[in-house]
Amino acid sequence: MKTFLASAALFAAPLAAHAAETVTAPPDGATALLRVLGSLAIVVASIFAAGWLARRLQGVSGARGKRLRCLETIAVGTKERVALIEIGGQQLVVGIAPGSVRTLHVLETPLPEPKPVVAAGDAPRGFAQLLAGLRQGRAS
Repeated sequence: MKTFLASAALFAAPLAAHAAETVTAPPDGATALLRVLGSLAIVVASIFAAGWLARRLQGVSGARGKRLRCLETIAVGTKERVALIEIGGQQLVVGIAPGSVRTLHVLETPLPEPKPVVAAGDAPRGFAQLLAGLRQGRAS
């Protein structure tokens, strides 16, 4: 029995010494707070960087919009739409549903561009102008 306890002590001594070396004191409150705030700053900065990169890469697609344009769409159901598509000067009316796109009509003569609804002197106002009008008590 003595030899068993002695051998167990011999094996346990290095493990206890190793455990004592690896135990570190818990960080104090200020250090933990700085780590959390630093991690949060990194995450927020990476979100802004991803948004900036996405905006920069939107216009990189080359010849986008030169041969194929979607002029108008209208919903005719919860998942069904009718779209007016222009391909090389020819206009098509297509029906779009989940899993299928069908040509409904090919227009012989292209439809003219719609005239702007806003008069020449009445330019649409931006959000800042609308907000300033609301602050002054004017809704429109």
